[in-house]
Amino acid sequence: MQMHLFTNQKLILFLLTLLLACSTPQQVIYSPTGEIRKAKNVILMIGDGMGLSQISAGIYTNKRPMNIERFRIIGLQKTHSKDNLITDSSASATAMARGVKADNATFGSTLEQKAPKSILEIAEESEYATGITVTSSITHATPAAFVTYQPYRTMHENIATDYLLLNIDYLVGGGKKYFDRRNNDERNLISEMQTKGYQVKTYLDGDMSDLAIDRSRRFAYFTADGEPITHNAGRDYFIYACEFGAQFLKNLRKEGFVFVIEGSQIDWGGHSNIGPMVIDETLEFDQAVGRMLDFAERDGETLVIVTADHETGGFSIVQEDTKGDLIIGFNTKTHTATAVPVFAYGPGAEIFAGFYDNTEIHDKILRAMQLR
Repeated sequence: MQMHLFTNQKLILFLLTLLLACSTPQQVIYSPTGEIRKAKNVILMIGDGMGLSQISAGIYTNKRPMNIERFRIIGLQKTHSKDNLITDSSASATAMARGVKADNATFGSTLEQKAPKSILEIAEESEYATGITVTSSITHATPAAFVTYQPYRTMHENIATDYLLLNIDYLVGGGKKYFDRRNNDERNLISEMQTKGYQVKTYLDGDMSDLAIDRSRRFAYFTADGEPITHNAGRDYFIYACEFGAQFLKNLRKEGFVFVIEGSQIDWGGHSNIGPMVIDETLEFDQAVGRMLDFAERDGETLVIVTADHETGGFSIVQEDTKGDLIIGFNTKTHTATAVPVFAYGPGAEIFAGFYDNTEIHDKILRAMQLR
């Protein structure tokens, strides 16, 4: 009887392995023993304000499948903050970065209490390479949540100083003025970064794709003095910065890397109730998703997670006009409490299926990396 049971267990394991082998590459997520494979690298991609309607509008406008449709493992996350049903970006990003709820407009730290370490800090302490690439300033709410212990999201210059306390290996985004043309003090944080060993370039040095970059040293590129322009207005660094960044970080450390990417301006189109901007920013973000999935498929050790911090605008697809163009509706200029999707591919992806709180993104990433 025991031998028969053991044989059946072996048969089930064999059939599961065969099924996974015949599936699409992104479903091969188990080791031969059936255990969750460790994710050596993690790419967390956040479409700020990107709900299911925004993704759907991108699909219908694109007239062909989006890269995000390549995922087979999908979950949903609840986004409420500590003090409000409707979250803001700093609170929701803090939940994903640090695993705790925060009040709106904050990062979970006060004068009396410090928030837990972020996944970037934990990764750095474990000798992983770390990176951030965004279409906002790097001091904006979402990227800041992974770096700062400042009490409020509006404290851009204070947030900038916190970047000097970490050793993030790869930084691309706007906000140059918060580093070298400050009102709070006369510090030049760019010079201080260079003293720490960073190679620092800006939009004044030319397009990032044209720069000679030493791949053995930390790198920062400021894409704008303040906030970058929209994609439709000519912003063109994002996809290249994501693709280059993944390879840069992989080559930098043998232990692995954690790379946080944000398509920031999907949210801004939602706040302005500009449907074409929402769709355009979503489609650009999706191109970056495609490049990261391609990287992960080639690499075989990379977990890619795509999600949002919240939905913005109460965005809806009302109808299509006689030309086949979408008629878009909004019911607010702020965020909503709608649950947002989570897409996962690679080692550990299966633990992102289901319905859960946004704080669990943090926990699941550390579990996939076997750092918890």
